[in-house]
Amino acid sequence: MAEPKLAELISQPSGPFQSPSRWWSKETVAVVTGGNKGIGYAMVKQMAEMGVTVVLTARDTEKGLKAIEALRRQGLFDVHLLCLDVSDPESIRTFVSSFQQHFGVLDILVNNAAVSFNEIGENSVEHAETVIKTNFYGAKLLTEALFPMFRRSSSTTSRLLNITSRLGSLNKVRNRHIKKILESDKLSEEEIDGVVSWFLEDVKSGRWRSRGWPELWTDYAVSKLALNAYTRILAKRYEGEGLSANCFCPGFTQTAMTRGKGTHTADDAARIGARLALLPPQHLPTGEFFIIGAHNTSVILNSRL
Repeated sequence: MAEPKLAELISQPSGPFQSPSRWWSKETVAVVTGGNKGIGYAMVKQMAEMGVTVVLTARDTEKGLKAIEALRRQGLFDVHLLCLDVSDPESIRTFVSSFQQHFGVLDILVNNAAVSFNEIGENSVEHAETVIKTNFYGAKLLTEALFPMFRRSSSTTSRLLNITSRLGSLNKVRNRHIKKILESDKLSEEEIDGVVSWFLEDVKSGRWRSRGWPELWTDYAVSKLALNAYTRILAKRYEGEGLSANCFCPGFTQTAMTRGKGTHTADDAARIGARLALLPPQHLPTGEFFIIGAHNTSVILNSRL
């Protein structure tokens, strides 16, 4: 029988994921940030239903507990709460210490936690520093802090899945100099930090509209632009060393961030996101940017970061 194609594995009809080679078990540990609502909560639910032990993180303890209770009422008991505010380095340190004490090893990290302060159709950068600190630096600091705990195994491969946005695609950047930096095969973390600092300086000086940054949800787009670039660096750095790093754009999803507007639900997005995170090792890519098809949530478009 011919091997199924990647798109076929991800785009199966709704229902239990029929993997041709189930590599995971109850011993497999996943962390999903921002897991108390929206896509994060749906991702936790999907992976728990598939038999993975999932650590749900939330900034608010009460909201996190309510999410855990809701999952356990559905018969999902291998879900656990650890508090985490990715915008706070001290919170990250505390989380990592607790995670190491209770779990010790990590197989899957889904960096989902993110913020935006714009309504649909608005484009203020009033909270640009908070958006960058949370969406980019928060994900980066957490990932780096958890690196020592990733279970490196050629038979399974640990997975990093960064939830991102097509708003942060390179084709949204109109400034040729910035685009050239980020397109380089020799891109460094220092250069990404430099681009982010440049953006924040333009915000402070009031020049951000004329400097060629993405035009829609600019601060959010730049945070995801940086996250995409960082993911590409990690994919190259750890290729062949038991860790894959990919990005997933869930598209226009009905969540609190979009004020309930969207073309599909959080469950639709999470169904595909969870399958990406659980791909069989022989089908697991690295350095890819996956996007839900605009008109059909069962279709995946992907391209190199």
